Amino acid sequence: MMIGDFHVHTQYCQHGANDRMEAYVLQAIKKGFTHLSFTEHAPLPESFIDPAPGRDSAMDRNAVEAYVMEGKALQAQYKNDLQIKIGFEVDYIRGFEQETQTFLDTYGAEMDDGILSVHMLQAPNEAYFCIDYSKEEFGRAADEFGGLLSLYKAYYDNLIASIEAELGSFKPSRIGHMTLVQKFQLAYPQPADFSKEQQYILELIKEKGYELDVNTAGLSKPFCKEIYPSPQLIEKAVQLDIPLVPGSDSHAASSIGKAFEELSAYPLTLPRK
Repeated sequence: MMIGDFHVHTQYCQHGANDRMEAYVLQAIKKGFTHLSFTEHAPLPESFIDPAPGRDSAMDRNAVEAYVMEGKALQAQYKNDLQIKIGFEVDYIRGFEQETQTFLDTYGAEMDDGILSVHMLQAPNEAYFCIDYSKEEFGRAADEFGGLLSLYKAYYDNLIASIEAELGSFKPSRIGHMTLVQKFQLAYPQPADFSKEQQYILELIKEKGYELDVNTAGLSKPFCKEIYPSPQLIEKAVQLDIPLVPGSDSHAASSIGKAFEELSAYPLTLPRK
């Protein structure tokens, strides 16, 4: 049986449902889970302008305290039914490491869990793109990068940089949706074989003692239909003895534990933190 869901968003996410945090808790209990991690999108660096058309990639900086307080209240209220962790999904944006570390230094002591992800890439013309926003935005990004090959290379380069980055003692040690660049792969087929880069990333995760977010959200994306990362990469992670932490990437309470039956063959684990 699944132990829990460790990649979950809330009403503080500006691009998700308005379901209250308690609704996610109740759904997790209904599913028979013993653990739940809230990992809301951390505010983007203050000097960074959100490139998503809706400017809704992350939570409002002014809502952080309310999010943490609401989470702590639920921890206490449901302590006999569910072990709740409060944390953040932190964006790695190359060039904004210092501001990211400042946020982590400020709130790290409040974090029970955390995920480090790459969503934002800077094109050669210096424009940034949120690559998972929509199929249309992904296509625009590919055009600005001079093609899918350059876009994919930039994604994996940034993923490597995120793992290697110095972000202080509260840096999250779980790498989020490692193959997010493939979210629109059925519309924009993978332009080349990136197995060498992927293998290097897995080896780097192992070397650092990090964990892998095994994320079922891609299965329900119409142009992906695949777990992040793919089953083949999960098998390679198993061979390297990398901890696999299950996450639905829920942006609505009804999605808690969605498609977790697809993960039943894997040796899943609790987050280390």
